Amino acid sequence: MGAAKGTKKSLANGAGDDVKLRQRPTAAMANGTPSSEAVETSDLLATRHASIAEADIETKDAKQGGEEEASGFMDLSPRDQRAMILLVVLYLLQGVPVGLAFGTMPFLLKTKLSYGDIGFFMLCTYPYSLKLFWSPIVDSTFVNELQLPLIGKLSLGRRKSWIVPIQTIVGVMFWYLSRNVDQLLLADLPNVKLITLIFFVLILFAATQDIAVDGWALTLLSQENLSYASTAQTVGLNSGYFLSFTVFLAFNSVEFSNKYFRSAPLDYPLLSLSAYMRFWAVGFIVVTSWLLFFQKEDEEADNAPDMDVKKVYSIMWRICQLKHVQTFILIHFVAKIGFQANEAVTGLKLVEKGFGKEDLALAVLIDFPFQLIFGYLAARWSKGDKALQPWVVAFFFRLGFAVLSMAIVHGMPSAPIGAGYFFVVIASTVAGSFASTVQFVGISAFHTQIADPLIGGTYMTLLNTVSNLGGTWPRYFVLKAVDLFTVSSCQPPSSALLLKDAEIAKLWATASKGIGGNECTSDLGKAACSAAGGECYIERDGYYWTSTLCVVVGTALLVTFIIPACRKLQALPPSAWRVNLQSHPKSQ
Repeated sequence: MGAAKGTKKSLANGAGDDVKLRQRPTAAMANGTPSSEAVETSDLLATRHASIAEADIETKDAKQGGEEEASGFMDLSPRDQRAMILLVVLYLLQGVPVGLAFGTMPFLLKTKLSYGDIGFFMLCTYPYSLKLFWSPIVDSTFVNELQLPLIGKLSLGRRKSWIVPIQTIVGVMFWYLSRNVDQLLLADLPNVKLITLIFFVLILFAATQDIAVDGWALTLLSQENLSYASTAQTVGLNSGYFLSFTVFLAFNSVEFSNKYFRSAPLDYPLLSLSAYMRFWAVGFIVVTSWLLFFQKEDEEADNAPDMDVKKVYSIMWRICQLKHVQTFILIHFVAKIGFQANEAVTGLKLVEKGFGKEDLALAVLIDFPFQLIFGYLAARWSKGDKALQPWVVAFFFRLGFAVLSMAIVHGMPSAPIGAGYFFVVIASTVAGSFASTVQFVGISAFHTQIADPLIGGTYMTLLNTVSNLGGTWPRYFVLKAVDLFTVSSCQPPSSALLLKDAEIAKLWATASKGIGGNECTSDLGKAACSAAGGECYIERDGYYWTSTLCVVVGTALLVTFIIPACRKLQALPPSAWRVNLQSHPKSQ
C-alpha cells in the first residue's frame, strides 16, 4: 500500500518538536502551485499503474517460469515461512481476548444472569465489528523509528507503530485483571455493566491490532502466496480463540479437573481465570518485546504517494459507493442471520438443561485439531477465481446444522449423559466447525483477491468489518428474543403447609414478584424460586422459536438473494473493485 512521503523523524524523549506522526498535509499550495491533493492523486495513480504493470509482468513471468502459488507450508520460500509464523502468532494473541469475550464469559456469567443480561454483555464485542471507522487512522498514522533513553533507536514502521503499544497495553490490562477478575465474577449478582466495559476496552484494542496485522499480511507475504494470509488468520485466530474458550473452560471446571486429572477430588479447578490471564499477560509482553527488538519492518519508501487520514477516508467512501461493493456489504450484513441462534444459544441451552460445561468444553476441545486441519483444506479449496463457491456450499450445511442442533437439544436425555449422546454432540460440533471454517477461509480468500494493495489495511478492514458485523449485530437481538419468546413461571409449592412458616412465606412473596418469564430461566432465578419453596416451569422455550425463525429467514435470503449475487460478484475482474482516484465519486 502507499507509503507516506516527507522527512523521517525519530521520537526523541522530551523533544516535542521532533514528534511527528506520519500524516500528510492536504491544503492547497500557494502561488498557483498545484494542490497537494492533486499531487497525491497523481502519485497514487502512478503507483497503481506501476503496481498493475508489475503484477502483469509477474503473472507472465510466473506462467513462463513455472512460478506458482505454493501448495503447502513446506513449499513456501523461507521468507514466506517466517512471515506465516509471525502472522499466526500475532493472530493468536488477538484471539485470546476475543475468545474470552465471545466464548468463555457468557458461560461463566450464565449461572447468575439471564439471556437478556448476556445479550447486554455481548455489546462489548461490537468494536470488533466497527473497527472500520478508525482503520484509516491506523493505516496512515505511524512512525518509522523511536528514540528511547538508554536503549537507543528502535525500528518501528507502519504496522509496528500500532501493534507494539497495543499489545503492551493489553498485557498490562491482563495482569491487572488477573488480580481482580475473581472478585467481579464471584459476586452474588455480577456487575454486568462494569464487566462489559472492561471487555469492551479489550476488544477495542484487539480490533485495532487486527487492522494493523491485516495490512501487514499484504506486504509480509509474496504476491503469489497472498492467499495464505487467510490461512494464517484462520490458524492463529482459531488457536487463540479456542485456547481462551474451550481449553480454558475445560480446565476451569472443577468436575473436568477431578474427572480426568485427579485421583482424589478437590474443590477448585486446575486453571483459574486469574492464572490464565496472568499467563497471557506475560505472553503478550514477551512477544511484543521480541517484535520490538528483533522483527524489522520495511521502512516506507520516500517515493511512495502520500496517504493522510482524510484521503484514506475519502477513498474508503468511494469504495463504498461502488454498486457491487454495496451488494457485497449487504450480503455480509444478512448472511449469518440463519445460524445466529444456533451459535449464540445452543451451547448455553445444553448447559442449562444439564449438559456439563466440562463435557461441552471437552467436545469442543476434541474439535480443536480438526479446526486447524479444516483451515488448511479450506484454503486449498478456496484457490482460484471461485473463492465464493465453497462459502455458498457451506452455507447450506450450516443451516442444516442449526436444525440438527435444535433436535439435539430437544432430545437431550434427563438421565446422566451417555456415551452415545456425547458422541452425537461431538460429531455435530466437528461437522459444524468444518462448515464454519470453510466459510471463513473462503470469504477471507475472496477478500484478499479483491482488496486494493494501495490501501490494503483499510480495504481488508472494510471487508472484514462488515463480515464481523453480520455476526455481531443480530446476537443481542437473538438473546433478547429467547427471553421474549420464553414463557416460564415459578410455581408455588404443591402443599400449602410449606407456606405456613413465616420466613418461607416471606421468601415466596419476594420470589413470586420477581421471578417470571426471564429470571426463571437463569440459574440465579431458579435458585431463588427453589429457596422460596417453588419450582420453575418452562411452558414455551424461546430457543426453538428463535432458532426456527432464524433458519427460515436465512434460507429465504440464501436462495433469493445471496446465491445470485455471489455468482455475479465472483465473475467481476479485480479492476472492478478499484476506485478511480482521478474523478469525483460516482456510483459504478
